[in-house]
Amino acid sequence: MNALELAERFEAEFRMRPQVFSAPGRVNLIGEHTDYNDGFVLPSAIGFYTRVVAGTRSDRKLAIRSTQFPESYELDLTSLPKTRLGKWCDYVLGVAIMLQRAGCPLVGSTLLVDGEVPVGAGLSSSAAIEVATALALSNLGGKKLPLPELAKLCQKAENEFVGARVGIMDQFVSCLAKEGHALLLDCRSLDFELVPIPTNVTLVISNTMVKHELSAGEYNRRRAECEQGVEILSTFHDNVHALRDVSRDQLRAHCEALPPLIYKRCLHVVEENGRVQDTVRCLRSDDLPGVGRLMRESHRSLRDLYEVSCPELDIMVEAAEGLPGYIGGRMTGGGFGGCTVNLVEAAHAEAFVQVISERYRQKTSIVPETYICTPANGARIELDS
Repeated sequence: MNALELAERFEAEFRMRPQVFSAPGRVNLIGEHTDYNDGFVLPSAIGFYTRVVAGTRSDRKLAIRSTQFPESYELDLTSLPKTRLGKWCDYVLGVAIMLQRAGCPLVGSTLLVDGEVPVGAGLSSSAAIEVATALALSNLGGKKLPLPELAKLCQKAENEFVGARVGIMDQFVSCLAKEGHALLLDCRSLDFELVPIPTNVTLVISNTMVKHELSAGEYNRRRAECEQGVEILSTFHDNVHALRDVSRDQLRAHCEALPPLIYKRCLHVVEENGRVQDTVRCLRSDDLPGVGRLMRESHRSLRDLYEVSCPELDIMVEAAEGLPGYIGGRMTGGGFGGCTVNLVEAAHAEAFVQVISERYRQKTSIVPETYICTPANGARIELDS
């Protein structure tokens, strides 16, 4: 449903005129598992949005509804739960709690959540609901936060309340993306640059339709493995506080000091940071073959060094090779299922989708979902009361 349809539904159900706040999902072009290592990423927002329709109420209740899920929740703002409930509403509750801790006043509110971002596909449906919720609650409470601060607060909600140790990338691009551009983000300083994507290029996102159960635990394990690498490397170099601070030469010079598995994890992150910078240079110089080469290298590294791919992702990547208009592709997101992202010449996008989907179906007996996207705008108030 669009913003107007949602507002009409809300008004009919709750007898109050609402505002509609929206935030997009994202796809990461390159720079995977670098964000929580203080590194560089190059995501883009996509035109799938989570909308939070919101109105104030006279009591101190936070009422949460969804167009997708049957469960509804009503909680007292003076006694919000201290631990997660294990339900979809945790993303909303986490944001409310972090706003309170940051000194942002909350007023009684009714929220209706409607999500377009495919859940479990690695396209950041969680960040979209967090950012849209934070925008809604802060505006209703009368204290509008700068978007970078809003992103950090949403990351904190997912880290500390939901329990996923995600980096800042998803929330940041959901807040600050711009149509027609990718966003080069320094995850340490939060400095960012907008990088134009050629208008004759589309983003084709191919959903494998699988999400292996080990993904959440393995994500946190990879983060711990990187931290172990930093702990060892910092004994040789005082300025090493994250893998962002390690050069390729330094890593190789101390490879014997690192357990083989930890070395592999570190090597991926160090080289992936370099690939992000190289991709930006290629985009700025219109070197699309160079971008494609770097995306392929990224996928091989994620498969062989970081070990977060899976057979279905590898098959989807292989299915794209050799097709007309194909520039390059890779798995995107945390891994173990979800999506691949492909850069494809716009004139060939429809045919590309048909062939890659059929190739994947023949190999896996799974019918994928495929989305043709262009870079979209970030969070905003979509409809004011």
